[in-house]
Amino acid sequence: MSFFQLASQRMTWLGARQTVISENVANADTPNYKAKTTSGFDAMVSGSEAMQGLRTTDAQHIGSGGGTPRGVQVQEDETAWEGSIDGNTVALEQQTIAAAEVAGNYRLAAELYRKGHNLLTIAVTGVR
Repeated sequence: MSFFQLASQRMTWLGARQTVISENVANADTPNYKAKTTSGFDAMVSGSEAMQGLRTTDAQHIGSGGGTPRGVQVQEDETAWEGSIDGNTVALEQQTIAAAEVAGNYRLAAELYRKGHNLLTIAVTGVR
């Protein structure tokens, strides 16, 4: 059953990552906004402490309504491609690539979850 727990955690982490990406896009024109990223999935699985939501450094920043899942840390993205004259480090191209990556990984996790459920059903009932 740990397979289902792992798949569920992966989907939770991908959801948190997509939230951070969408907040980056929402703040793409906000002066002095620094792009954010999440800790890796391995950090979530190992149970490291999570920050309580995203920290906004300026009143104009658009933040999340709630906290991040336990084990997911949100920090400034040190790998941001560029910085603009107004101090904003969000590159929409980079965020688009990350969002597509998250969508593909989410579809994969959902499909693995579905296949696991099908295998469990076959094992229990013997019927396909």
